[in-house]
Amino acid sequence: MTPPPDDGRTPYSLAMPAERSYVLNMSPGGAPITADELLRTPIPDKRVELVRGVLQVREPAGWRHGLVAMSLGIELGAYAKRTGAGGVCAAETGFKLATDPDTVRAPDVAFVTRDRMPPSGTTAYLALAPDLVVEVLSPDDRPGEVLAKVADWLSAGTRLVWVVDPERCLARIYRHDGSEDVVTGADALDGEDVLPGFACSLEAIFQRI
Repeated sequence: MTPPPDDGRTPYSLAMPAERSYVLNMSPGGAPITADELLRTPIPDKRVELVRGVLQVREPAGWRHGLVAMSLGIELGAYAKRTGAGGVCAAETGFKLATDPDTVRAPDVAFVTRDRMPPSGTTAYLALAPDLVVEVLSPDDRPGEVLAKVADWLSAGTRLVWVVDPERCLARIYRHDGSEDVVTGADALDGEDVLPGFACSLEAIFQRI
């Protein structure tokens, strides 16, 4: 696989951010927040995740981030509709990955195979890890926070994670078996055994922004 171009920075490192996320305590006495409490207490106009009972709150994503996430969501949605392989969830859909204390993560795009999808009408957070997760980097994403999120997905059972970096026009691929790859704009994101037959070039995605 062709390595990304040398731009004077560590080629495979994640983009450095301008600011970090912040935490918010909403439980009396500082008790861990549960997934059910989070579901009943929405925080308007924020991006929120629950990490081991603690809320992590961030500002909404920017324009480029939204375009990239939507473009990949469209490609995955078309695949799912054509093949009947499963369901694709839009950004900020919560998945409960751990309990006591609870962790609820929300990827930019997620794919769940048909046999693991919940009954129609389900409104709660799914207590499972998606088969595929897409995370699109924003300027305020810190490498440590991104890698912690990837680790949570993989530990909970996600088989394939794509971390897409619009700034450098590349994506880092993480697999449940511990292997990793880097895909550049000239290469394609491959669904591998999670989405057999799916392929989408990064170049095509980035051309839309």
